Amino acid sequence: MIKVLIVEDSRVVSEYLQYIFSNVHDMQVIGNVSNGKAAIDFIQHRKPDVITMDIDMPVMDGLEATRIIMSTMPIPILIVTGSRNANDTSTSIEALAAGALTVMEKPVGIGHPREAELSKNLINMVRLMAEVTVITRKLKPRIPVPAVSSAAFSKELFDIISLPKIIAIGVSSGGPQALQIVFSEITARFPVPIVVVQHITDGFLESFTNWLENVTNLPVHIAHNEEDLKPGHIYFAPNGSQMSILKTGKVRLEKDILKNGLNPSVAHLFTSVANEFGNSAIGIILTGMGSDGSKELKLLLDKGAVTIAQSKESALINGMPGVAINYGSAKYVLSAEEISGFLSGIERNFRK
Repeated sequence: MIKVLIVEDSRVVSEYLQYIFSNVHDMQVIGNVSNGKAAIDFIQHRKPDVITMDIDMPVMDGLEATRIIMSTMPIPILIVTGSRNANDTSTSIEALAAGALTVMEKPVGIGHPREAELSKNLINMVRLMAEVTVITRKLKPRIPVPAVSSAAFSKELFDIISLPKIIAIGVSSGGPQALQIVFSEITARFPVPIVVVQHITDGFLESFTNWLENVTNLPVHIAHNEEDLKPGHIYFAPNGSQMSILKTGKVRLEKDILKNGLNPSVAHLFTSVANEFGNSAIGIILTGMGSDGSKELKLLLDKGAVTIAQSKESALINGMPGVAINYGSAKYVLSAEEISGFLSGIERNFRK
């Protein structure tokens, strides 16, 4: 049985969530509390497999509770929120950065046309989250601070590469904090464009890119078809479109194409970068569930690119980077801080 803790201040919503979980054979609600502090107190005595967490609650909100739980007794946390306005979406992005694995819309009530769809989505996501092993996160201030790069990462990386033409990154759950660290030391003077596939809930990418631009020193965009990439800019694949990068430095977006069941997919991006740029590319795979892009990182390596996987110790979820390491796709295994130091070294060594 998957043991679920519901954290929700609305009695109507919490009872409805309990009703949804009680109607499936493999889930058991072991607690139903109304605020983040009560959730922290609860897990001192009983540990759930998954927590569904609202954000706006009295006493302690879901954001603060997520930060504390993930820094003391990490448990997969699923943010379940009903508000879709821009302000609350931004708060949800902060929750992802605090360690929540995903953000979902609250299911609607009985009799609503979307009742079955949203309930099924929630049940499937809880099942998926229950299989995830998460790591303890260092408790950080709510105001982001730049990460200090590790002095331990090897100078060898700079001895073997010339200035790359593109850096491609694949990341999923745990991405917000990982990307904040990875980009913390470079600026808009960075001499190479960076392209990213980030798996994220529909409707949150725009707020996520806005948040990332505010906590880093780089221009951040959702890519457009036929757009010319600029050095020192970060481009994210939009939800629902596969992103390829042409040798000319243009973006190509294609809708309604699944790769490994995903759209966008890291696999699609890495394949295009390997074929178009070969040894002029750097491929990086960060925290995330599953294996998207792990084998395609090997294609980059075989074409002569520098390939990096985030280390198990620093990845919130070691799925994607772990598979890449096991498959032999990663030339180097580095922490998020070491990857940040590597990128800042590129800026120092190669910028004009």
